Amino acid sequence: MVVLTVEGIGKTYGLKRLFGDVSFGIDDRDKIGIIGANGSGKSTLMKILAGVETPDTGKVMVSREKRIAYLPQDSPYNPDDTVLEAVLKSGDRVMGLICEYELALQELEHTQGDQSELIDRVTHLSHELDVSGAWDLESNAKVVLGKLGLEDLTATMGTLSGGQRKRVALAHALVVPSDALILDEPTNHLDADSVEWLENYIRRYGGAVILITHDRYFLDRVATRMIELDGRTALTYTGGYASYLVQKAAEEEQSVRDERKRNALAKQELEWMRTGAKARSTKQKARMQRAEALVYAPSKEKKQDMEIGFGAERLGNKIVEFHDVSKSYGAKKLLRDFDYMLEKGDRIGIIGPNGSGKTTLLEMIAGRVTPDSGRIEIGPTVRIGYYDQESRDLDESKRVIEYIKEEAEQIKTKDGTLVSAPKMLERFLFSPSAQYNYIGSLSGGERRRLYLLRQLIGSPNVLLLDEPTNDLDIPTLRVLEDYLDTFPGCLVVVSHDRYFLDRTVEHVFVFEDDGVVRRYPGNYSVYLEMKASVAAAERSQSQKKEPVQPPPQPKPAAAAPSQNQRKLNSKEKREMEQLEQSIAEAEKRQESINRELAAASSDFEALQRLGEELQKIQAKLDRDMARWTTLAELA
Repeated sequence: MVVLTVEGIGKTYGLKRLFGDVSFGIDDRDKIGIIGANGSGKSTLMKILAGVETPDTGKVMVSREKRIAYLPQDSPYNPDDTVLEAVLKSGDRVMGLICEYELALQELEHTQGDQSELIDRVTHLSHELDVSGAWDLESNAKVVLGKLGLEDLTATMGTLSGGQRKRVALAHALVVPSDALILDEPTNHLDADSVEWLENYIRRYGGAVILITHDRYFLDRVATRMIELDGRTALTYTGGYASYLVQKAAEEEQSVRDERKRNALAKQELEWMRTGAKARSTKQKARMQRAEALVYAPSKEKKQDMEIGFGAERLGNKIVEFHDVSKSYGAKKLLRDFDYMLEKGDRIGIIGPNGSGKTTLLEMIAGRVTPDSGRIEIGPTVRIGYYDQESRDLDESKRVIEYIKEEAEQIKTKDGTLVSAPKMLERFLFSPSAQYNYIGSLSGGERRRLYLLRQLIGSPNVLLLDEPTNDLDIPTLRVLEDYLDTFPGCLVVVSHDRYFLDRTVEHVFVFEDDGVVRRYPGNYSVYLEMKASVAAAERSQSQKKEPVQPPPQPKPAAAAPSQNQRKLNSKEKREMEQLEQSIAEAEKRQESINRELAAASSDFEALQRLGEELQKIQAKLDRDMARWTTLAELA
């Protein structure tokens, strides 16, 4: 059933046309990923779909009685609301009941003395929830809050960090009853475990989902359709991100062939005209007109890619050394007796729950935060480039060109040539006219791209990246990953983006409880495999140590089960075991294909072969999971 229909919408801001003549429909089971370069209008399109903005042309039609939940990039909030109120407040009557019930429970827990009136109120609200059938919603709300790390429900919104407020807004979008979710960057400010949980939540969600995210693994595992904004209109592709890459590569191959064919035909017609053919007949006139049309036809505009061509200053033997470093905030221990000596060529990914101390570690390397005990020594040749989450050096009152010229008028590239600041900005996709825009007028992605340029033009040899995938578009991330492949210095990355970590790091540091940091060799996928192997070994060991249980005692006869209740027979048990093995093998092959796709980004035939295999595996996995779920319910 159709939830939402888009007919020929267009949007322009000032002189910039974001998109035009965009049309598509969204069914109630669609999971759609929106992609495109920064500034192409992705967030604007989401606002139009959610009814927050109106298009200049065209219209958006929402099916009658369909409810849409919307998560914007920057959600408005009341600083005096508690987390619980911000999550549960809604125009929906049932959500209002749940909010009242939870607030009454909190009040009952903290009230001393006579509680009879409060108990009566809680009892009454509990009855109302029974009548409304709202307990599933209440249970779902608690699961969502727990998985997103929102533990202190009495904290007021004004006291939370930006990342915490984003998680509150996401929780609100997920728990409010809806038929469709419109999510703008839902994975920002989530740790890797929360991203994995959200991925599974959205896959199980019964309604339509339209989302923007730069997490390519997330897109590939969740999306059933991709819509790309190319600066003019919207192009639709079937399948997830890997399937999109295959189809996009095929399009580009066909475009090259068409252009080659057009050039060959134009050359042939020009040769005919040079022979001095006289335009006497109608047929000859038509051929001359066709020749002119071929010669003067506008060729397809070549898409400009961002260029990163910076070198790095020479790095000495002493880089960054941690000696018994500890750091706490209040009673929370972030780092305990941490020792490490950064070595040449180190490429380290840092992961862990939100608030565990990942950013604090980078802040200490950058000299913005001092340790409570121990010492950090920085080598004399070290030049640090710190790309922080907040882009704290950006001054919104300055123009783009002023901000870059503050750092350097002439910028040295990898091959030693000097490039002027305006030319370097063009390489980072800021046109000459855009260079005189104020930073405050830029989109979130454009600001982050500008901030990245500012950090790189000083030729750092130790690069600290804190959540670099937040707000950077996928084309920019690809270019950044290619640059980091040959970056000669040391790289330390804090990120929740599994794809980015797999592409860029060779060691993983995991922040665990009580300030412990554990180190693992390999990228993020290797770490997950090692973690799963250790967990399996621990389960096996614990099972061996379990004491022998005495034989079960006879129990009184139970009431006979109804006809709808039965146990699995032996054939179904074997089928369930085979399905579990098949699902595990399919998921393992999916991971392998994703790695092969990343490595074969320029091999069209390999992309096509792998993409087809991935689609077949996904289809089989969906069938197996559906059957396994049926058997599991019986079991």
